[in-house]
Amino acid sequence: MSQTLPLLSIAIWTPVAGAVLVWLLAGDRKPALARTLALLVAVVEFAITLPLYTGFDPANGGLQFVERLPWVESFGIYYHLGIDGIALPFILLTSFITVLVVAMARVSVEKQLSQYLGAFLVMEGVMIGLFCAVDAMLFYVFWEAMLIPMFIIIGIWGGPNRVYATLKFFLYTFLGSVLLLLALIYLHLKTGSFSLLDFQRVGLDLPTQKLLFLAFLAAFAVKIPMWPVHTWLPDAHVEAPTGGSVVLAAIMLKMGGYGFLRLSLPIAPDASMAFSGFMIALSLVAIVYIGAVALVQQDMKKLIAYSSISHMGFVTLGTFLGTAQGIEGGIVQMISHGFISGAMFLCVGVMYDRVHSRQIADYGGVVNTMPKFAAFMMLFAMANSGLPGTSGFVGEFMVILAAFPKGFWIAFLAGTSLVLGAAYNLWMYKRVIFGAVANPKVAALKDLKAEEFIVLGLLALAVLGMGVWPNPLLDLTHSSVDALLAHVQRGKLGL
Repeated sequence: MSQTLPLLSIAIWTPVAGAVLVWLLAGDRKPALARTLALLVAVVEFAITLPLYTGFDPANGGLQFVERLPWVESFGIYYHLGIDGIALPFILLTSFITVLVVAMARVSVEKQLSQYLGAFLVMEGVMIGLFCAVDAMLFYVFWEAMLIPMFIIIGIWGGPNRVYATLKFFLYTFLGSVLLLLALIYLHLKTGSFSLLDFQRVGLDLPTQKLLFLAFLAAFAVKIPMWPVHTWLPDAHVEAPTGGSVVLAAIMLKMGGYGFLRLSLPIAPDASMAFSGFMIALSLVAIVYIGAVALVQQDMKKLIAYSSISHMGFVTLGTFLGTAQGIEGGIVQMISHGFISGAMFLCVGVMYDRVHSRQIADYGGVVNTMPKFAAFMMLFAMANSGLPGTSGFVGEFMVILAAFPKGFWIAFLAGTSLVLGAAYNLWMYKRVIFGAVANPKVAALKDLKAEEFIVLGLLALAVLGMGVWPNPLLDLTHSSVDALLAHVQRGKLGL
């Protein structure tokens, strides 16, 4: 596709430049200016990403808006960008969520505000960069660079155990990434290039594919996170500030799912199918077991963190069913989870800013003092349970439908998520929102401020809109998913 403006580069570097502006112009002495500037940059960035959607051709399953410039030519590394129907929804989700996080920071963060907002803007640019990267080294640089702002956000603005949480988060994700780097270097030596497109075309025997798949799995399973490498996530969420939790749940967890679609399936298609039974089993453990773990949590953030792991089990399940319906269901589930988990963490953040507790036991009767908030939270809790008419239902329904041909018990175990989800979400909602007001801090609560109402209202519209009419998203992804699946089914053993 030809275009005059390098839209992808503008989308990647605008928030990074915006972050530098916020740091230079506002600093710590002008928090009001920092808020205004950061929000302006986030809104401009969202406006920049919209032409990607309007100018995108859904019938074309290949890369669009392609940019390619030499970077480190001696190693064959290029600044190579491009997006397809799988990457575009994630870019739009990232720019949308960042606007909401920056808007909410206006009311919840006090200290070192300009650094906090700047860190989110840098992270937005890096995450969009990852979704656009077509060069393996560029992908890897963005993959690692993402850790730094999140490490800083949790480490500076986090809770009392933030140092432990950040180190655990960093070590877990970094360990997986080392194996990813080794896999990319091996493919470079094999092809003489760092282009992901060349990696996808090169012939590989099954033992090599299996080793590559396991290296990719180490990086992506930690990021999603899949059971049993999930333990860093509840700790990171509990200690992270509200904005950090929202971005971590809404966008960063999707990197793992995106990695499977961008690297594992196209580069090691035969190994992906050979390991599909193993991946389906791990996904079902996450869906059922982690859903049960969420039931017994006393901390609201921990409960939502465990529910995230359970919901992301649907993504890996859909991805490795090997059907278009399964993969599309996984993508819908990722975008939907971005809205719902982001909204749930914002709801907990709203209460935490007022009561300074995340414990379910410290609440009760919130509906008496915050009726508007209670209505929003009800919608998001229902969506998190997979209520029909909300976005939470669409992805899960598609994945369960796709699971039936593979086996009744796979579909049945996946379906238990709807029961478990309803149990832990409604159990939390009942104890926090309903009942008598037992805590004087709850009795003194004030309902939603204007910023909070607008942000939660926008998320509610997104959840309901996508739940009632998921077609715009599915139309984007069809051609790209079909092209990916055709590539996987051809395999590489005959090349």
